[in-house]
Amino acid sequence: MSKRFNRIPERSPVARRRGRPRRTVAPLTAVSVLVAGAALTGCGQQRDGDVYTVLNSSTDETYHRWDAEAMARCGKRLGVTIEQQSVPAAQVMTKALRMASSKSLPDIVQFDASEMPTFAEAGGLVDLKTLGLSTRDIPRGIVNFGSYKGTYYGAARSVNTLALFYNKDILDQAEVKVPTTWDELRKAAKKLTGGRRYGLALSAGGAEDGVFQFTPFMWSNGGDETRLDGPQVVGALDYWKALLADGSLSKSTVSWTQADVNDQFMAGNAAMMINGPWQVETLNTKKSLHWGIAKIPVPRAGAPSVGPLGGAVLTVPNTGDTAREKRAGEIVACLASRKEQLTYALNSWMVPANAKAAAVWRTRVPELDALADQVAAARSRTAKLGAGWPSVSLALQSAFQSALTGQSSEAALKRAQQRATSGN
Repeated sequence: MSKRFNRIPERSPVARRRGRPRRTVAPLTAVSVLVAGAALTGCGQQRDGDVYTVLNSSTDETYHRWDAEAMARCGKRLGVTIEQQSVPAAQVMTKALRMASSKSLPDIVQFDASEMPTFAEAGGLVDLKTLGLSTRDIPRGIVNFGSYKGTYYGAARSVNTLALFYNKDILDQAEVKVPTTWDELRKAAKKLTGGRRYGLALSAGGAEDGVFQFTPFMWSNGGDETRLDGPQVVGALDYWKALLADGSLSKSTVSWTQADVNDQFMAGNAAMMINGPWQVETLNTKKSLHWGIAKIPVPRAGAPSVGPLGGAVLTVPNTGDTAREKRAGEIVACLASRKEQLTYALNSWMVPANAKAAAVWRTRVPELDALADQVAAARSRTAKLGAGWPSVSLALQSAFQSALTGQSSEAALKRAQQRATSGN
């Protein structure tokens, strides 16, 4: 596949891996105490009236620069200065909590969408619609992605999901068609396995990476995160076990992150992989690698391929300073505008949240069209459980480790449901 934007990667091998990070789950009670205190007492710090701060996870040099350029454009348009404070993604929540405790919350926080409900549940965020933001031209699934209990707290600039990446040369040489169903995927993966090469690579590690990768199999099979021991969820995990038993997956699958999966694919040790668009820039550094992308195969032909929505949302913390909150809302509206979304998405290979921007994006990167189709049917992990998602995620992580190393899927998921329900 040819590079469309001909960019030269500027990040280090570690920094440019955009797989989903390991996250620390903050207890809801602690969050409630801290953010409630901040909201009730207002901002404890004197602030420059024309300087606004955004807390984000743009620690990679290129992402930091792209955000700085967008903030400079919006700052000029609004007559303010916008500065970013960037910390590793796994530290955004803890940093926000520390700032809340010292009554120095930033004007805008870019949360991972899976973490946003925890802050919202504690009363720490402002309804963006009250600040004038509209959800027109944003697909319902993406509006829900930034909402909690029906209130729109987080504006997404771009979203991502998972897809099936495949090595065109390997599939062509083996005369294997791109699989569309589970049966086809299992047969293809088995045929493509040989020597040092596995037919498929995916992440089943004991972290959010593995859970993110399991959701397309669980949801497309009719499973539900509210009943982890249901037959559809068991069936999805049994499918992973079957791939492992076939030898089509490496035994190291239980410890791989999504970045590890990408490394295996790029090294030629996997003919196919489940991964996301954050890997595209890295994939394009290997000019001899000809890869394609398709929707994740489904249990039965014609069934919808339902993947997880990933990405971050821009939120306005509830500080009690309504004037600054209003201005912060204008900044969010600018950063999440159709034009800025398209610019950001073309830089990052993500899909714009705005449907009209996404339509233009498709014409600019037609090779990723399947990803846009996958996004259209994708779901938010927190849509049903809100702040309860972290408990389910931790329970599933434990279930993968047990089931893929010998325990039955039924027993592992029964224990997972008990853990998710009890919180232990």
